[in-house]
Amino acid sequence: MAAQVSALNLDLSESRSTAWRSRVIAVTLMAIIASIFWIDSRYPALIKRYHAGTNLKATGALTFGQVYQVDPAMPLSRRVYRTTVNWLDANRIGMTFSFLFGPAALTFLSTLRRRRTNSRYLNTLLGAVSGVPLAVCTNCVAPIARGLYASGMSAESVLATMFASPALNLVVLAMTFVLFPLQIALLKLGTVLFLIFVFVPLATAREVGNEQIACVIDVPAAETWTQAVTRTLTSYAKSFWYVFRVAFPLMIVAAALGALVVEIVPQQGLGTQATAIGIILVAIVSAFLPVPMAFDVAIAYIAMAKGVPMPYVAAILCTLGIVSVYSLSVVGKTISWRVAAYAYGTVVALGILAGVITRGWV
Repeated sequence: MAAQVSALNLDLSESRSTAWRSRVIAVTLMAIIASIFWIDSRYPALIKRYHAGTNLKATGALTFGQVYQVDPAMPLSRRVYRTTVNWLDANRIGMTFSFLFGPAALTFLSTLRRRRTNSRYLNTLLGAVSGVPLAVCTNCVAPIARGLYASGMSAESVLATMFASPALNLVVLAMTFVLFPLQIALLKLGTVLFLIFVFVPLATAREVGNEQIACVIDVPAAETWTQAVTRTLTSYAKSFWYVFRVAFPLMIVAAALGALVVEIVPQQGLGTQATAIGIILVAIVSAFLPVPMAFDVAIAYIAMAKGVPMPYVAAILCTLGIVSVYSLSVVGKTISWRVAAYAYGTVVALGILAGVITRGWV
């Protein structure tokens, strides 16, 4: 049973077609937020990592850089605290974007009459196309996904957006094909396409439609620009609270859980010969960890360069970064825990399969 979206007592009248001024303002708001993030931060960072090529580095357990150094000799509690702070610092820009952009998307979509089609597969395709340019990691896309679902978009569109944003971004795909053997890169792409275009329609087939909208704009028959600005900003503020009140606390919890797991799991075993149990454990842990954009490619490449067996490398590449404890918890609270559990299990299974297939190649 899908989680029902609670309305905020703002009823959209039948005059939605007259909301063009509110729609223009909402689109402008989305464009400003997105352009600042994409131009000033995200795409320059991704392109810089692409050009780093084989010199790509990651100094943190869950991040490319560190605010606090983490020494294995430190007590576990201190290591977890420092890794959590490092994660929060590394994700501050992406999370700020998502907490601002998600409500803006909700505000805009609430002015539209249709936000889905009658075809699960077309909804999935629309979600995938929307997710590719977003360029946010599986963590940062979660608050955006909550806003999209609250607007009335289908579960399949929301999930496809969540998976496509970190995994089908063109820069990240280019990094994958540059740094890894062709068969490994194709294996990674194949698992992503399976997850989006096979798993998503099947997993959402039994979900009840979310017809309610969390926050909509009550548009009069003839709104002025002043009224449109006031109503749009009011709707945006309420949409922001709807997204923030669930996604922000879960973010803090997920950061701490990810830090705990990455600090207690021994990494020395990756240097040994690949085993079936090892592949399973790598897939289970990697699909859980909340990592930033392109971190999966970086860590998998660094592991490969250090001589880690290719089955482990493939399992990491096909599981790390496409879901996480944070994104799955938001899916659970927003869509359903059944879908969240299926998503995690499917990603783990695909990672295990990738590891087993790669094991047969070496």
